[in-house]
Amino acid sequence: MREKLNSISGAIIDASIAVHRELGPGLLENAYEACLQYELLDRGFHVERQKELPVVYRGMNVDCGFRLDLLVDGLVVVELKSVERLDPIHDAQVLTYLKLTHLHLGLLINFNVTRLMDGFKRLVRDFPS
Repeated sequence: MREKLNSISGAIIDASIAVHRELGPGLLENAYEACLQYELLDRGFHVERQKELPVVYRGMNVDCGFRLDLLVDGLVVVELKSVERLDPIHDAQVLTYLKLTHLHLGLLINFNVTRLMDGFKRLVRDFPS
């Protein structure tokens, strides 16, 4: 499982770099989201965009309107931003999504940077051995 997650996350990073090279920084998040979805689909991945994320509180589904930007192969949560800088609240958001989905790996990607490698964060929750 670890190798599969690492392989998927590497492909997501490669696809993100391709999108950023083509579009550059400064666009709205949804433009990067649509293009990254297209790029990943073109590379053979299953990608769900704006996937609804239910919140279960004390056994009751609470309709909060949470949505994952992208879910790749049902295993990796991808949260996209186009902000001046990533803040700890962005990390917390991804970690909460991982907790709610019972998944292990999330990528936080900020496209509003000159070099996209400066815009990646890999967040892990109970990474499988």
